[in-house]
Amino acid sequence: MGARGPYQTRVGFGGFGGSSGPPPRDLVAVLVVLFITFTLQFFESTAIVPAMLRLTPAVWRAGFVWQLATYAFAGVGGPSLWIVLELLIVYWFGADVRRQLGRRGFWSLLARAVLGGAVVAAATALLAEAAAGQSPTPFPFQLMQGQRVLLAILVAAFATLYRDATILAFFVLPVRARWFLWLELIIAFVAFLGTKDIAGLVGIFGATGTTVWVLSRPRTRGPLRTRWLRWRRGRLERKVDRMARRRGLRIVNREDPPKDPTIN
Repeated sequence: MGARGPYQTRVGFGGFGGSSGPPPRDLVAVLVVLFITFTLQFFESTAIVPAMLRLTPAVWRAGFVWQLATYAFAGVGGPSLWIVLELLIVYWFGADVRRQLGRRGFWSLLARAVLGGAVVAAATALLAEAAAGQSPTPFPFQLMQGQRVLLAILVAAFATLYRDATILAFFVLPVRARWFLWLELIIAFVAFLGTKDIAGLVGIFGATGTTVWVLSRPRTRGPLRTRWLRWRRGRLERKVDRMARRRGLRIVNREDPPKDPTIN
């Protein structure tokens, strides 16, 4: 795939923008963790590691609450090259989102979306289990494990941040970035038809909705920070005035300087 508009017409190590800068180390570390945990599941002696990290009903049955956060970093899938393509797509979308939000904003978004998706998915599975007397599917949450939920979050973030960009799918088909948001929801629903994993579907929707909400909501910190800075400025001005009076100096506003010589 390639991109145009605010992007160059190629996909490089910097994501759809084709940036020649170094890859974000934290994003590369996420891909490495996903691949390692994906590999561990195929060995009997190490399969317990990804099994303990993935989201399971043990969250409410055994108190494994850490799974609400760790499930997103436990790679999942069969022994095929599909995992490589999934990780590559995660990187392509993630690199541009990481560049736009910065490290702190990127990880804040992941933390909220991963946890938000897990909470609504676990609540859905718990309610379905209580209503039916047993889990409606033997493998709940499979639609949202590992790189799958990260891909949903990063695609939604890309579609929100770069909504007017045009992506050239297969270098031929022009697709607006904002359409990816609806495309991923349709793909998740089609996957649900084959798995009947209602908790996983709701989890994908929850993670996607949380992502869009976080990136679209007005910044509430602006007014608070402005008031705090004004308070700090007033406090410093009063301190300077006290020091000036003690030393017999006269402080004036630079925007309205007096005509007579004055120390400012």
